[in-house]
Amino acid sequence: MDLKRIVFILSICGMTYSCASKNELNPFLSEFKTSFNAPPFDQIKIGHYEPAFIEGIRQQKAEIEAIASSKEKPTFENTIVALDNSGEILRRVGGVFFNLTEAETNDSLTALSVKMAPMLSEHNDNIYLNKALFKRVDTLYAQRKTLNLTREQERLLELIYKRFIRSGAALDEQKQARLREINKELSTLEIDFSNHVLNETNAYKLVISDKKDLSGLPAWLIQSAAEDAKAAGKEGKWVFSLQNSSRLPFLQYADNRELREQIYTAYINRANKGDKNDNKEILSKVVKLRLEKANLLGFDCYANFVLDENMAKNSTTVMDFLNKLWGYSIANAKKEAAELQAIMSRENKGQKLAAWDWWYYSEKLRQEKYNLNEEELKPYFKLEDVRDGAFAVAKKLYGITLTELKNVSVYHPDVKAFDVKDSDGKHLGLFYVDYFPRAGKRGGAWMNNYKDQHGDVRPVICNVGSFTKPSGDVPSLLTLDEVETLFHEFGHALHGLLTKCNYVGVSGTNVTRDFVELPSQIMEHWATEPTVLKMYAKNYKTGEIIPDSLIEKITKQKHFNQGFMTTELLAAAILDMELHNLKDANNFDILAFEKKAMDKIGLIPEIAPRYRCTYFNHIIGGYAAGYYSYLWANVLDADAFEAFKEHGIFDQATAKDFRSNVLEKGASEEPMVLYKRFRGAEPKLEPMLKNRGLQ
Repeated sequence: MDLKRIVFILSICGMTYSCASKNELNPFLSEFKTSFNAPPFDQIKIGHYEPAFIEGIRQQKAEIEAIASSKEKPTFENTIVALDNSGEILRRVGGVFFNLTEAETNDSLTALSVKMAPMLSEHNDNIYLNKALFKRVDTLYAQRKTLNLTREQERLLELIYKRFIRSGAALDEQKQARLREINKELSTLEIDFSNHVLNETNAYKLVISDKKDLSGLPAWLIQSAAEDAKAAGKEGKWVFSLQNSSRLPFLQYADNRELREQIYTAYINRANKGDKNDNKEILSKVVKLRLEKANLLGFDCYANFVLDENMAKNSTTVMDFLNKLWGYSIANAKKEAAELQAIMSRENKGQKLAAWDWWYYSEKLRQEKYNLNEEELKPYFKLEDVRDGAFAVAKKLYGITLTELKNVSVYHPDVKAFDVKDSDGKHLGLFYVDYFPRAGKRGGAWMNNYKDQHGDVRPVICNVGSFTKPSGDVPSLLTLDEVETLFHEFGHALHGLLTKCNYVGVSGTNVTRDFVELPSQIMEHWATEPTVLKMYAKNYKTGEIIPDSLIEKITKQKHFNQGFMTTELLAAAILDMELHNLKDANNFDILAFEKKAMDKIGLIPEIAPRYRCTYFNHIIGGYAAGYYSYLWANVLDADAFEAFKEHGIFDQATAKDFRSNVLEKGASEEPMVLYKRFRGAEPKLEPMLKNRGLQ
C-alpha cells in the first residue's frame, strides 16, 4: 500500500501569490458543499488546482504568522492545536490532487505536479524552519510534563516537536539554507522518478500476431488481450502489458518460453535503458541528497534518520531482523527451485530454470502437488463478490455496514462510492473503490485519504488497485493473490475509517511506517478462512458456493511457493536498506551496487528482487528505508491473528479489543503500547514463520 503524504500536504507555504479573479467558482476554496464532504469531481477542473494551492499557501502562511507572532503565552491550544488545524485549503486541494496524480493522471496534472513541488517544499520548510514558531513549540515541549495533557495531546506535542527537529529547526542558518535546497531538489527528482516508471509501464506492449503463440493461455486472458489490441488500433492481434493483471498470468501460462523471457526482461529493466525515462542518474542523486540531509541532521546514514521515528528505531535492528529471515527464506526458495528444475528437466532436457520460468513451472508444480489449477478458483472470485466478502467480514467483526451511493460524484466511471455506518447507524466515513488498471494509473494497490478524521469530522477514504478487468461477458475474476490484496487494502481503509482521534496529526494511518501494515495484513488472514470463503466465494455463472474440495486445496497449498515470495520481498527490503545505509554516495553506480548487494546475500539467479532500483517506487513514495515494514508488520499480524484463532475468528470481544486498541487509536500512543494492550505481550516470531511455512 502507498499511503497519503500527510505531512507534505498538511504543511505547505512560502509563496504570497494572489488568487485568480474567479476564486468564488473554485470548489477548493471553501468547504465542499456536497453530501459527506465528498470532493465534487464533476465540478473540479485542471485550472482550479494551482490557484487553490496558491491561495492555500497564502492562507496557511497567515495562520502560521499569527501563531508565531502571538503575544500570548504559548499553550497547547493556541500553538499545537492551531498548527494542527492550519492549512485547511491545502489539505482539501492536496487530498484530491495527489490522489489523482497516482490514480488518474494526465500530462497537465503531471506538469503541474512538477511545477508545484518546489513551491510546496519551500512552504513546508518555511513552517518548520520558522524560529518564532519553533520557540513556542520548544517551550511547550520542555513543559510537557506539567501541562496536564491527555496522552493523545502529549503524543501530538511530541510528534510535532520531533517533526521540527527532523526538519532542521535546531540547525544554524547555513545548514538550514542547504537543507532547503536539498528538499526542493528531492521534491522534483522524486516526481520525475515515478513519472518515468509510469511512462515505461505504459509504453511497453507485447504484440502477438500468430495464434499459436497463445498456446497455454486461458481464454479470458486471450480475450482481454484481443480487446486491448483493438483499443490500441491492432485489431486481429493480441496485446499484453506490464500491468500485473496481464504480465503475471502470461508468465504463469504461456508455453512460449521466448515470449515469457521478453515480457519478463522488459518488466525488470523498466527505466533502465539509457533514454529519457532512465532513472539511474535520478536515483543516484536522490541517494546522495538523502545522505547529505541525514548528515546535516546528525545521522550517519539516511536509514537511521528514517528509522529513528519507527518501531525498529535503527538500521542495525532492521538488518538483524531481515538477515535472520533470509536464512529461512532462501533455504526454502532453493528447495522450490530444485523442484521446478526437476519438472523442467522432465519436459525439456538440458534446459536450465531461469527467472522467467518460475511462474510457469510453479503452476505446473501446484497442479502436481495439490491437483489445483488457479483457473479452477477464478470463477469463484468475482471482484464484486470478493469486495462484498471483505465488507461482510468487517460487519461481523465490527458491526459496520457499507452501502453503495449512486449520487456521489466520482473521478472515473470505474470508481464506486460507499457510505460507511457504524452498528448504531452513525456515519463513519465515505469510501471509494477504484479497482482496474488504466494508462493514467500507476501499478500496484494502495489506500489514501481525501479527508482526514479529527474530532467530529469523519474521513473520506479510497482504495485503488489494478486488478483483472472484465472482458466481454466475463466479469472481473480475481486470482487468489488479488483476493488477498483486496482484503489487504480494505484493512488499511478500516484503519482510516474507524479512527477516533481528536487531532489530524495523530489520526488514522498517521502511524509509524512499520506499524501501518498491521491493520492491512491482518485482514488478509480472513480472506481464505474456510468459513469466510463460504460467505463470498460463489461461481459467477451458477451461483454455487465454493465446494469443500476446493477449499481443502486452498488450505493445503497455503505454504506453496512461499520461499520464492518471501525471498523476492526480502531481497527488495534488503536492497532498500543497503541503499539507505550508505555512508558515502559519491561516484555511485546503481547497477553495480544492486548486483553487489544481491551477491552478498546469495540471491539465486532464478529470483530477482520484487523491485529493482530503477522502478522501486516504494522507496520514492514514502517507504525509503521502510520496505522492511511489510515483514516487520507480518510478525505483528500473524501474532495478532492468533488471538482471533484462540477465541474464534469472529469473536466479538477480541474484535472490540482490536478496534479500540489499534484501529481507533491512530498514533495517539506508541505502537508497541497499543499492541501490547491488545495482545497482552510483545509479538512472537513463530506465528509468522509458521504462517509462511518457513520453519
